[in-house]
Amino acid sequence: MLKKKYVKSKDEYEVTFELPTEARDAVLVCEANGWEPVEMKKSKGTFTVKMRLPANGRYQYRYLINNSSEWLNDDAADGYAPNEHGSTNSIVETYSVN
Repeated sequence: MLKKKYVKSKDEYEVTFELPTEARDAVLVCEANGWEPVEMKKSKGTFTVKMRLPANGRYQYRYLINNSSEWLNDDAADGYAPNEHGSTNSIVETYSVN
């Protein structure tokens, strides 16, 4: 699930990424930060993390769970794009409201 909040003063979005799963751990990897893993925090069976993304963009991302090569897409993504590994990445879009 994605929650987006537009921050007008910075022309960016604060995006909350949510992943409901019974996994032991999860990280978000996103092209907006060079595909560097960002640890997600777990509360009541849902992992969450917030990230600031520039407005008017389209960014690919995926979740990596259980400290392994088990990748998940977001069922609530704005879209999906094929990747070089023969699968797809989730997409988050940040088009400003102006």
